[in-house]
Amino acid sequence: MDITGNTIFIPGATSGIGLGLALRLQAAGNTVIIGGRRVALLDQLTAEHPGLHAVEVDTADPASILAARDQVLAAHPRLNVLITMAGIMLPEDLHTPGFLEVAERTVRTNLLGPIRLVAAFVEHLSAQPAATIMTVSSGLAFVPLTLTPTYSATKAGIHSFTEALRFQLADTPVQVIELAPPAVQTPLMGQDESGRGMPLDDFLTEVMGLLESQPEAHEILVKNVEPLRFATERGTYAQMFALLSGSH
Repeated sequence: MDITGNTIFIPGATSGIGLGLALRLQAAGNTVIIGGRRVALLDQLTAEHPGLHAVEVDTADPASILAARDQVLAAHPRLNVLITMAGIMLPEDLHTPGFLEVAERTVRTNLLGPIRLVAAFVEHLSAQPAATIMTVSSGLAFVPLTLTPTYSATKAGIHSFTEALRFQLADTPVQVIELAPPAVQTPLMGQDESGRGMPLDDFLTEVMGLLESQPEAHEILVKNVEPLRFATERGTYAQMFALLSGSH
């Protein structure tokens, strides 16, 4: 993926990694459209960052995804990059059935949402001279956090889906990239307040450097996520699982 000269749609880019990446990509010379559910927040962000575009979208709602697609493509017919950023992360207690509502909401947002976004945009992107679909998994796709079992499961599902997507789209101009963040200091699970995780600016700087230096990469992996991503290969899965399970 070239890091400049693109038209990029990022649903779920109103805070945290999504917004940070949107602003870095805009500064690199791309046209960026962010998506989110809260219109007032979208208006605020576009006012604060001239040149940033926005569209309302709820990635848990299939009809909203299709409406956003039509709006984005009408205004930006040269769209060539989709980054499926939207996601939620909530704790679950599996002792009683009460966790099910959170689990179902997490699957709708984190797994069905990206799959529906790909379905909505894949034909358009396949018709572009060069295009990119970037999915967003997590280090927890490879070693689960027991406090958030469905979140971890959805991210493992995203990793698996991305592998298959890349293989099936090999006959198209679409490059498929998986971004797998470690714990980053963002509002997700209150990590900005706890201080746990990698500073957001450091994460974004490393990601942009990897995108620039590895334009053909299948996965974007900052150093901090490697202990999780390669735990099985390195024979450290049990230790990493115990570490994560004992940290919450």
